[in-house]
Amino acid sequence: MTDRAFYVTTPIYYISGTPHIGHAYTTIAADILARTARAWDGDARSLTGTDEHGQKVAQAAEAAGKTPQAYVDELAPKWKALAPAFDAQFSDFIRTTEPRHRVACLALFEKMRANGDVYEGTYEGWYCTNDETFWPEAKLVDGRCPNPECRREVQWLSEKNWFFKLSAYTDKLIAHFKAKPEFLRPQSVYNEMMRTLEGGLEDLSISRSTIDWGIPLPGGGVLYVWFDALINYITALGYPADTALMARYWPGMHLIGKEIARFHTLIWPAMLWSAGLAEPTRVFAHGWLLTDGEKMSKSQGNVVDPFNLVDQFGADAVRYFLFREAPFGSDFSISFEKLRLRHNADLGNDLGNLLRRSLAMLAKYRNSLVPAASESQLGERFADIGAQVHEHVMAMRFREGLDTIWELITALNREIDERKPWDLYKHEKGVELDALLYDLCEGLRFTAILLFPFMPSKATEMWRQLGLAGAPDVPWQEQLVWGALASNTQTAPAEALFPRLEPPAA
Repeated sequence: MTDRAFYVTTPIYYISGTPHIGHAYTTIAADILARTARAWDGDARSLTGTDEHGQKVAQAAEAAGKTPQAYVDELAPKWKALAPAFDAQFSDFIRTTEPRHRVACLALFEKMRANGDVYEGTYEGWYCTNDETFWPEAKLVDGRCPNPECRREVQWLSEKNWFFKLSAYTDKLIAHFKAKPEFLRPQSVYNEMMRTLEGGLEDLSISRSTIDWGIPLPGGGVLYVWFDALINYITALGYPADTALMARYWPGMHLIGKEIARFHTLIWPAMLWSAGLAEPTRVFAHGWLLTDGEKMSKSQGNVVDPFNLVDQFGADAVRYFLFREAPFGSDFSISFEKLRLRHNADLGNDLGNLLRRSLAMLAKYRNSLVPAASESQLGERFADIGAQVHEHVMAMRFREGLDTIWELITALNREIDERKPWDLYKHEKGVELDALLYDLCEGLRFTAILLFPFMPSKATEMWRQLGLAGAPDVPWQEQLVWGALASNTQTAPAEALFPRLEPPAA
């Protein structure tokens, strides 16, 4: 077990609207990381939640004839249901309207002010209500919000606000980026943020005086929604009171969409430094999920409902597809047909058929009882597969981690095809048959353990069919030892793991 435990967060999702598959993508990624870290080191903490303040929420609540608090209370359960729909488990779910968050935000604000980094001033400039973002005029595109996912009209604001001396941290941020290039991945987002830094940073307005839906400040006004939102990551660790929890888990790492990299890699580290805290260990800004080559958006009408995908394919198949289809960090397209093909080929044929064939032969030749272990070339070949998969996953190379697991699955299928257990049985080569059947069962046990972070439900079903108690959420360094499967284990073949899906009728 490491001295500092692993801590991973999703962004807190802006509560307006309903979740789409892009939100599920980040949520599942954090779950895979936390499960893998826990299996390797024994202690991992994960966080997700909702961002519930800001002008956009206040306006939406007013339009709905509700108070802002009633409005967000009505929406929050939809977002809280996202993780469990995909078998994603989190240590905490935070809402920025909770009292504990107010305490943390005001404590950090006062710490920054005491350190001389917060001052009063008048903000005059352009504001995008949709993105809840202030933009300098030089950044506008044709007079509109520069965010390519927005491009809405901006409004001119003049307010007496609190400001953060973000500009004073420009040189320190540049030095940090150069000293620790792995702080922000992938490289394309790192390069974009470095260009922003080299162009210089301006001080940031961190309060609003013309709206009242937010965390109130002494003397009037509320905290700017993005300043408030970023602090959630340490609120959930008990800041400022729970020093033990902070010491155990902070600094942690953040998974975000690439469109919010500026807030998490330029503003957030500077806020933490101002308050005397460490910056995150890493920020990974993943790519977008596309439909028909276009980024999903409500205005385009191409948003994929994550709950609908689960209903049609099951949580595990969707989890698998999202992280086998493309490298984490790149944009890629999602479609029902691509999902169906992956489901039938990789999951149904490669994995499901391997489990079915192996246990059917064990039932036919050995009354479903696992033979005794013997020397195994497969065991030698895959002795360090756990370390390989762990390394890939913790480096956010999820696809490579699955590829490594599939090397084992492919090898097991090849063992059946080349060693022909039916011929071994026919020619009464009992020792060779036992060795093969054991290798198949032990390889499937390895597979269930390694797949558990990616596909917890189906991996657990594999585990049970192998006659093992509980679930495959076991310590990898102890359990990924070839030969640990006990002889005479009673297996229990069941229905197909991934029944074939036919294309929809024309």
